[in-house]
Amino acid sequence: MAACMRFTRRVWHHFLENKGHDAQCFPNLVIHRAVPGSVEVSLKVEQYNTNRVGTVHGGLILSLTDTLGSLAVATKGHFMTGVSTDIGTSFVRPAGRVGDVLHAKAVLTGMGKQLAYTRVDFTNPAGDLVAYGYHTKYVGKTTATEKNVKFSEDGESVIEGEDLEA
Repeated sequence: MAACMRFTRRVWHHFLENKGHDAQCFPNLVIHRAVPGSVEVSLKVEQYNTNRVGTVHGGLILSLTDTLGSLAVATKGHFMTGVSTDIGTSFVRPAGRVGDVLHAKAVLTGMGKQLAYTRVDFTNPAGDLVAYGYHTKYVGKTTATEKNVKFSEDGESVIEGEDLEA
């Protein structure tokens, strides 16, 4: 498994170990692919992910936009992924019902010394866009974290920092 994928999964597991919002709302999130600047995931929709009409709750999409934006930052080797400064979503069509699988791809669209910008596209199993979101994060204090790493361009290996799972 590539270093970027291992690292991104480690960051996700750290989110879950916190036993906070992510662990309560989508503990069954699966990371399928992580390369520098992009992460792809899926989530089987559970009853607690739905609204009163039985479809995916918009709050779930917004929460995933937040978390996946953070994981997109992690794909660049940041163990601590900053704090939100702006976030939003647009809903295109119902995102599914209990038992359906929701897919998402988060992309880091830009990152400077202070801010990171991400976009998340949500699709159904047929590949239809169901929602999209954007997430801006303040990352200014995350660059000096000792758990950070730097990946090779393709994300296959760590070229700076410690690769704990190698």
